[in-house]
Amino acid sequence: MPTFDITVIGAGPGGYVAAFRAAQLGFKTALIEKNKTLGGTCLNIGCIPSKALLHSTEQYHFAQKSAAKHGIVIGKLSFDLETMLARKDEVVKQLVGGVDFLVKKRGITRYEGVGKVVAPGKISVTLNDGKTEEIESKHIILATGSVPAELPNLPLDGEQVVTSTEALDFKEVPKRLLVIGGGAIGLELGSVWARLGSTVTVVEFLPRIAVGVDPDVSTALQRSLTAQGFTFHLDTGVQSLAKKNGVVIATAKTKDGKEITIEADKVLVSVGRKPYLAGAVDESLGLKLTQRGQVEVDAHYVTNIPGLYAIGDIISGPMLAHKAEDEGVAVVERIAGKAGHVNYDAIPAVIYTEPEVASVGLGEAAAKEQGIAVKIGKFNFKANGRAIAADHTDGYVKIIADAKNDRLLGAQIIGSNASELLAEIVSVLEFGGSAEDIARTTHSHPTLSESIKEAALAVDKRALHSA
Repeated sequence: MPTFDITVIGAGPGGYVAAFRAAQLGFKTALIEKNKTLGGTCLNIGCIPSKALLHSTEQYHFAQKSAAKHGIVIGKLSFDLETMLARKDEVVKQLVGGVDFLVKKRGITRYEGVGKVVAPGKISVTLNDGKTEEIESKHIILATGSVPAELPNLPLDGEQVVTSTEALDFKEVPKRLLVIGGGAIGLELGSVWARLGSTVTVVEFLPRIAVGVDPDVSTALQRSLTAQGFTFHLDTGVQSLAKKNGVVIATAKTKDGKEITIEADKVLVSVGRKPYLAGAVDESLGLKLTQRGQVEVDAHYVTNIPGLYAIGDIISGPMLAHKAEDEGVAVVERIAGKAGHVNYDAIPAVIYTEPEVASVGLGEAAAKEQGIAVKIGKFNFKANGRAIAADHTDGYVKIIADAKNDRLLGAQIIGSNASELLAEIVSVLEFGGSAEDIARTTHSHPTLSESIKEAALAVDKRALHSA
């Protein structure tokens, strides 16, 4: 029976990174993944393909809406959806191929099949060729990820009523797209198809979209998306879906009881994700789960089963690829006797619309809910030289600091390249810095990042380039 030091079940960002780190530290490592390609949801049907389509459609949108004012004259404009989708697939192929190369390069044993923990330190692997193999492993890490959540009253058919997986591969642009759920996935994929001509309607059960950020930021995002052609129905829930003459008819009801009927050619159900375990642990072992169906772990990612650990989307915390990656490194370093650690107060989150929304740490509302007195600094991109030159003036930087000691608590950015700009703030937050630390740091001119410095200065009402 093959024996390993560490075996990882699931080869998404958390799983393959855990395997990489294990191999770096000299552990004999195995990686079990049922899909032919590695990378999990993120690389294959999530983060990466969606960003490829977002980028392609951004280029088209620029050519269609903004090129002329830059003196760029374009004749008859059109797009080739087949080529766009093929490029997306090539991006995915390159990245998953890179992960496969590194698995081989680092001497990690790959099992293509489904792994099930049948006893402490023992895994039964049902290989994709139908054979079964048992392996032993001193340490086993569960990293099986998540799948789209479904609503019982809105059954999926994979054709007209779909998840994000199918919405990445529409073979033609739907004339009318109904998006159920105003979170990152729905807004991003809604943006892709809106730019290509879809009439996009978003129905959100809560009173605002993008509920992970402060109300002022989500309101600004909604305003921008509305200008791009989105229609929003907030405080509204979809009650049922029916099909008639090839059209999906949605019946929705507002919180005050008003009934709305929405017709659509495609319906994207994007109401979040749920942990995916799918029999990865034999029921007889009694794996403890939380009330939300997540695997219960301690501060070191240890489950109640000896030698079994869990990371990523199947445990508590945001379902984000980078969070899973950091946990993958931390759990292996803990196994190695090192000080593996994840600072959950400094995990960034991004919505890749245009403008992007990026946030980290405590927002203004969350800080106040915790009874923390705060100082807020804001700076609008419309006062930033690089933003004006690049025609990216929509949005602002918002910094939240402790009113007592100026310690940085968090930040939220809405604007072009917000995802990249946020990294500076994440670093300062990680090292326990202050708004003053950012304000005293020299930023290159002209850059969008100067808006971060100005927002930090604005915390103490001394921004230089705003009234």
